[in-house]
Amino acid sequence: MANTRSAEKQRRQAEKRNERNRTAKSRMRSALKKTRGAIASSTAKVEDAIISGGYSAVDRAAKAGVIKKNTASRYKARIAKAAKKVAK
Repeated sequence: MANTRSAEKQRRQAEKRNERNRTAKSRMRSALKKTRGAIASSTAKVEDAIISGGYSAVDRAAKAGVIKKNTASRYKARIAKAAKKVAK
């Protein structure tokens, strides 16, 4: 229980941020799962639209501060690696 008005306000702000971050991370994870599934199921050349959708979701999450920049880079590298493997 907050003891001051400022602590109460901080609690409210934290709740809003928590919900916003949870939604953004969930959206990103869903997009990554969709991208990975499309890459895995694709036997032919992987379309750039599939890859760019995953990249976009990761970049948006990083821009919003939900994930760190290096984490975003790692996710994108793994998508690229998987796409390149399927393309061979």
